[in-house]
Amino acid sequence: MPRNYRTPACHRAKLAQAIGLGLAVAVIGAAQGEERRGTRFWNLTGETITHLSMAPTGTADWGPDQCRNDPDGSVDFDERLRITNVATGRYDVRLTGKTGQSCIVTGVEVKAGAVFAIDKEALAHCHGR
Repeated sequence: MPRNYRTPACHRAKLAQAIGLGLAVAVIGAAQGEERRGTRFWNLTGETITHLSMAPTGTADWGPDQCRNDPDGSVDFDERLRITNVATGRYDVRLTGKTGQSCIVTGVEVKAGAVFAIDKEALAHCHGR
């Protein structure tokens, strides 16, 4: 039998390898796409946010005002804001609304490259309100 003769089992194995490689590339591409989009805050508070800063939960290491990442310097209700220089973890989020009222929402889970939201209910229980 010639050396280059391939059995049906050999074809199936090659096909399985090609499919596996294709799936791996698709998963990696999707993950890289999320990273390129970056971490985002979704404002579901019902209010316009004019200042937003974050600190690892339980610390006072407040980062910069993330609202500076928005062209108009604020985050309207149902708008998403690009968050920079924040790694995956739990954060306390300090918010100031258009009215000037501030509060801190504690223990917000943030995943790098994903969207996290704060809603009206979270504001009802936040500190400093």
